[in-house]
Amino acid sequence: MKLSTRDATAWLRKPDPEAAGCLIYGEDAVRVGQLRADLLSTLLGPGAEEEMRLTRIAAADLRSDTAALLDAVKAVGFFPGSRAVLVEQATDGLAPVFEAALSEWKPGDAQIVATAGVLAKRSSLRKLFESAKAAVAIPVYDDPPGRAEIEELLSGAGVGEIGREAMADLETLARTLSSGDFRQTVEKLGLSK
Repeated sequence: MKLSTRDATAWLRKPDPEAAGCLIYGEDAVRVGQLRADLLSTLLGPGAEEEMRLTRIAAADLRSDTAALLDAVKAVGFFPGSRAVLVEQATDGLAPVFEAALSEWKPGDAQIVATAGVLAKRSSLRKLFESAKAAVAIPVYDDPPGRAEIEELLSGAGVGEIGREAMADLETLARTLSSGDFRQTVEKLGLSK
């Protein structure tokens, strides 16, 4: 299912534990990466890598070993807790691999988190995640952050209530800087405050 920006924000805050997978794609690699990191943090909590609850598979490795994704999804973890399999820079050529893993997915298996660059409307990978009942597709548009996203960034940086004029200035700044630069600026504001 394809999520709108508003629905995606809500879903990322509280991901469905019964979802087999999530595809995050878009032109802005920084925002895609940040959403991926936020999702994995929410899904797995702290210490997931140390507890081997997060498996990273390079997209290039999946091309030569198509069973690796399904094997990682079905693997039983040693530590208790949710598990996830991350595939970064996925492409349309891997759609059959994802289709096999999504169709075999059962509750209790590792959730699939995939990231990709720009995917055309006809993209087989995009269509797969959008049409799957147990998966979601989250497009990341190259729009500047809105007021709600700015407030969330400020809150995450430890900056409390700010005045109307300061918020207007931040909204203007968000339209002029890249999303990564704006995020760093907000973090610097939090450090200096």
